[in-house]
Amino acid sequence: MAEAYIVEAVRTAGGRRNGRLSGIHADDLGAASLNAIVDRTGIDPTAIDDVIWGCVTQAGEQSMHFGRNCVLASKLPASVPAVTIDRQCGSSQQAIQFAAQAVMSGTQDVVIAGGAESMSRVPMGSAARSPEGAHPYARSLLDRFGVSGFSQFGGAEMIAEKHGFTREMLDAFGLDSHRKAAAASKAGAFGREIVPVDIVLPDGTPAVHDTDQGIRWDASPEGMAGVKLLVEGGRLTAATSSQITDGSSAVLVVSEQALKDHDLTPLARIHNLTVTAGDPVIMLEEPLFATDRALKRAGMAIGDIDLYEVNEAFASVPMAWLKHTGADPARLNVNGGAIALGHPLGGSGTKLMATLINALKARGKRWGLQTMCEGGGVANVTIVEAL
Repeated sequence: MAEAYIVEAVRTAGGRRNGRLSGIHADDLGAASLNAIVDRTGIDPTAIDDVIWGCVTQAGEQSMHFGRNCVLASKLPASVPAVTIDRQCGSSQQAIQFAAQAVMSGTQDVVIAGGAESMSRVPMGSAARSPEGAHPYARSLLDRFGVSGFSQFGGAEMIAEKHGFTREMLDAFGLDSHRKAAAASKAGAFGREIVPVDIVLPDGTPAVHDTDQGIRWDASPEGMAGVKLLVEGGRLTAATSSQITDGSSAVLVVSEQALKDHDLTPLARIHNLTVTAGDPVIMLEEPLFATDRALKRAGMAIGDIDLYEVNEAFASVPMAWLKHTGADPARLNVNGGAIALGHPLGGSGTKLMATLINALKARGKRWGLQTMCEGGGVANVTIVEAL
């Protein structure tokens, strides 16, 4: 089968809810990453076969075919098609996998995978609300699983309880995320992957947004301990959960022939594509089992992987993943994760891939594994080889 290569991987710096990116229309936020792909690679934009675009809350400014609208807001010609997909938090990671499958099948040669989410302008969950009071879950579905609804917050608490994680253990993980992100940002580790975005400050002053806004530079054990629990009697807090964030990201996936035709230099080769599904109630535990399957399919062991990016939707998820896989904690989310850097939902998959590839390159390492927990009990795993 043909190989698929990642030539470029970019992301905007995260913007806090109602923060530095909140004045930008979601289409323009997505266009920023699309434009950066073209600018940095020098690819002839007419050669792009497709744009596969992730977005979770497809309502308001992110409705009416959001992916296509991001293309039309960008410098890409109107002849470039697009599709908008929703695999919940893994939407743009699935976009990578669909792009790779298109290239590996030989049906396309140059595909941009990416995603965006303006969580300030299109609030999480707003697509599920309607004036008529429509409910997204059929009674038959709820009855099948014996629940009145599905909750990611509830699932995260179930995982913490199942694996025996205390509030103190979760706080320690969250603190470590902030400290790693702060150190990485100060050292310029994100410089290559971040797309600077022109913004206007509340006082009307023009500025450039190029630093992740969610990092708590002064995070401390005392500060973590002082944050209220999400639910009474629970273990998780806002400080051990991913931050609501505005952002976009994208990667360029191409065939070997496209590397030659367009004089492109690959950053990484896509080695394995896996997606699995399991219990929709505990929901967020599926990356554990998806990783097992991905490694088996790839003929690899967890110790063969040099760096892991496991999305920090809640601290309990990567902690359970470490416990289950026996992975080396020193290789996990080495530049911090979503607790510090934010989780722009549909834009997080390609965001993590940009960080993973650049971290591998910076350390001279070879193998990287990325996985995401996703609503409905689904999980993607992608294994890449840095070149």
